[in-house]
Amino acid sequence: MFDSVLVANRGEIAVRVFRTLRRLGVRSVAVHTAADAGSRHVREADEALLVPSYLDIEAVTGAARAAGARAVHPGYGFLAENTAFARACADAGLVFIGPPAEAIEAMGDKIRAKRTVAAAGVPVVPGRDEAGLSDGELRAAALEVGLPVLLKPSAGGGGKGMRLVRDAADLPDAIASARREARSSFGDDTILVERFVENPRHIEIQVFADAHGNAVHLGERECSLQRRHQKIVEEAPSPLLDAAARERMGAAAVAAARAVGYTGAGTVEYIVSADRPDEFFFMEMNTRLQVEHPVTELVTGLDLVELQLRVAAGGRLPFAQDDVRLDGHAIEARVYAEDPARGFLPTGGRVLALDEPDVRVDSGLDVGTEVGGSYDPMLAKVIVHGADRAEALHRLDRALAAYTLLGVPTNVAFLRALLRHPDVASGEIDTGLVERALDELTRDLTGAASVPPEVLAAAALERMHALERAGDDPWTIPDGWRPGAHAWTRWIITPAGGEPVEVRVQGRASSARVRVGDGEPVEAFLHGTTLTHAGRTITFAAARDGDTLWLGREGRAWALAEHVAAEGGAAAAGAGDGVLRSPMPGTVLAVKAAEGDEVAEGQALVVVEAMKMEHTVTAPLAGVVAKLPVRAGAQVALDAVLAVIEEA
Repeated sequence: MFDSVLVANRGEIAVRVFRTLRRLGVRSVAVHTAADAGSRHVREADEALLVPSYLDIEAVTGAARAAGARAVHPGYGFLAENTAFARACADAGLVFIGPPAEAIEAMGDKIRAKRTVAAAGVPVVPGRDEAGLSDGELRAAALEVGLPVLLKPSAGGGGKGMRLVRDAADLPDAIASARREARSSFGDDTILVERFVENPRHIEIQVFADAHGNAVHLGERECSLQRRHQKIVEEAPSPLLDAAARERMGAAAVAAARAVGYTGAGTVEYIVSADRPDEFFFMEMNTRLQVEHPVTELVTGLDLVELQLRVAAGGRLPFAQDDVRLDGHAIEARVYAEDPARGFLPTGGRVLALDEPDVRVDSGLDVGTEVGGSYDPMLAKVIVHGADRAEALHRLDRALAAYTLLGVPTNVAFLRALLRHPDVASGEIDTGLVERALDELTRDLTGAASVPPEVLAAAALERMHALERAGDDPWTIPDGWRPGAHAWTRWIITPAGGEPVEVRVQGRASSARVRVGDGEPVEAFLHGTTLTHAGRTITFAAARDGDTLWLGREGRAWALAEHVAAEGGAAAAGAGDGVLRSPMPGTVLAVKAAEGDEVAEGQALVVVEAMKMEHTVTAPLAGVVAKLPVRAGAQVALDAVLAVIEEA
């Protein structure tokens, strides 16, 4: 076993690898950028070294040598599937905890990978995968394969650059968009085309191989719950497969690994028709540890990071295929820094409060962590195990209800809604389910109904209570006191991204009548963070950031700004309809108009990118571009003005 290992990554995966290193008594070394100097993964390592970038191969290998590390664990993302990095480690005398560079190279190119596994007898999706296809050849190939088709970058993964095309008229724009995102994400705009399998399920097999000729699979993971090709919830085993199907798919995955001389942990991903579960097709092989590896660990009882370390150190797999047993059911939910109420746009901020449930949580977060837009938006993973699938689903829902993160908007409430969907409960899922049910899943997260009246009442009473504590002079407290009685004090509470709501309070925070909007007055009082409202008592998590109060409960969080309304005053009007604002902090990728241009309603004007996700901002009305203060490459903040349109 190694005596010292550098982890060439950050966030939750670095923290997770450190956990195994500590258990094995192996010294851990972290790398970090200047912005991450105070991060949790830096504090949990035995030693940490500064690098200019997590993608700087020379700096990372240099840090490993300087720290005396014998091996490098790449985690996932960044340099994990970078052939040049694997070779640079070998050149520096470091053991790369992953497969040989040749295996990464073979499976990293989707075109070559399909041909390699097909030669080994693994079924592949019908399509065209010649390198160097022009746009015109791609269009012809798509029509030849037969619509609908899936356009996929040859390099990379994670759903980036993938486009589903059902109409031939959409092919030119889809090809151009797929190439642009592939080039931005992977530095390679080679695109292949595959037949799209209707009602598809995404099922993957975990494989492990050592350098002594042993190779096994550890069962499957169901990863069909996705949005925009990005996994949200994963589970093991799949509710679709029986033992015979599992063995066929597992044997094919092992054959694929053997075909490229694989060692270490790898995942073979299949697409399976929900209508024909006996038919499966190879999609790709991920030559690294997967984000969703914890569900396999919980049903097999194995530590996959420990296995990676032992295999990389030259050891043999300590078990054979017949020794692998799957016990119970495990489910994982990914917590993302995104706002479901605003179309899942990436979010950011500082973690003001964090309370994680008493289950396995893989996280790189801590109170004070700054979440920005430079990296993948995944913050943490909540993982549970149950005797069967129903028990695991229930435990995950309760764990998410107990998950509190204030300061950064997340998708936790959306995850709970997804887990309660009837098709998820029954196991009748496919990769299109989330998109089809999106309106239903986000119904309670958008609009006026997204902030319950008791939340607004708690915000107004909290502000009253703060002023009461701070005010020595009772005449300065805006409680509306008049001789003989209390008058109504009017508060304006504005939820982030929502409309202002008037909340009237009569009395003090410890004993008041509260009226929210046009509702009826109810008796309410606040004690600490516990609110009694109309006879119902509930407790919130709370944190303040300047003028914004964050409240959270049951997996939900609300950012609320409050102020006392002047007599006869009203909330300020919003910006005019012709002002286009950035929906997220990020980088301007493209500007598709110029000042003075006439534009139609709905015309694409600016493309903004954050966390490798593009968002196209369109003209809200027909008119003339009066102002266009941004240019391609510019950094923009949330709600920054991108353009101003004046009606013609």
